[in-house]
Amino acid sequence: MVNTANLQRRGTAMQHARILSTGSGLPERIVRNEDLTQFPRHTLGLIEEKTGVRERRFADPSQCTSDIAALAASACLKRIGFDPLRVDAIILATSSPDRIQPATATRLQQLIGAANAFCFDINSVCSGGVYALALAESMIRAARCATVLVVASEVYSRILNPADFSTYPYFGDGAGAVLLGAGDAGPEVVGAVLRTDGAGADVIQIPAGGTMLPFHQLQQPKDAFFRMKGREVFDFAVDKGSRVIGELLASTGTPRESIRWVIPHQANLKIIAELSQRCGIPLHKFVINLDRYGNTAGASVLIAFDELCGSGEPRPGDHVVLVAFGGGLSWGAALITM
Repeated sequence: MVNTANLQRRGTAMQHARILSTGSGLPERIVRNEDLTQFPRHTLGLIEEKTGVRERRFADPSQCTSDIAALAASACLKRIGFDPLRVDAIILATSSPDRIQPATATRLQQLIGAANAFCFDINSVCSGGVYALALAESMIRAARCATVLVVASEVYSRILNPADFSTYPYFGDGAGAVLLGAGDAGPEVVGAVLRTDGAGADVIQIPAGGTMLPFHQLQQPKDAFFRMKGREVFDFAVDKGSRVIGELLASTGTPRESIRWVIPHQANLKIIAELSQRCGIPLHKFVINLDRYGNTAGASVLIAFDELCGSGEPRPGDHVVLVAFGGGLSWGAALITM
């Protein structure tokens, strides 16, 4: 577990990680539930009923994960006129990389002209955005970097089986970005709690494509696609998601009633509603956009955070909790004070 708030309370001299800018990158193509004609028409109403998803974005055939990431990163930097050459590091969270190697972040660096940044990928599946944000905060706090560009980008439309009703209708493509810098002004990443349980590594997975099952040994074509155990995922998400919010608030000394916004991983409206109930935080405080974008995996919390920042609603001093849960099994939460 990483708990940055505990380090801060020890009085160690450190830089504060501030959010300088945010951005999103969403493909232009909108795919509505009624467009999923490969499924029987009478089943299409179940998509919104089961999860709240009405439509999602799918990348153009010419776009890959780094292209979508570049849209978000460029929007983030351009919002404040930030020179890409001033970026010290790029962390790209993705579970749908361009290729097995090299890191997708290397192409992102080239696309946005951030030639002075070192860059790398992390893969924590749907927890990726929160993990990357916490890692960037720790790098700035330790004075390893002055600016870190965090991007979470996913193109799940390429790794889903179009014939699988249990996965294909519920995911979408997109990217979110956050630029963090050392300073004393602006929204602050106060702390984070990250956790993993490798005993659940098979609950959410793509079986083929790695060294465990190389593609040339593939016998079942469906093993090349994303899969998950739905009931286990639901139970895991509501249990660990609610617990980690409690851990985060306790470790940062933040009263539950002071939370103004919660940005959950946009997996399923029923999961979010259950999280609200278990946490004792009213549902109206939860930022929800899955009806428009579906589940964008590791990118979902950063896309929603960018939308919240752009809405003009957050006020100085508002506490915002980001919480995510995904493959690994992995889960985590971060606290931001606006």
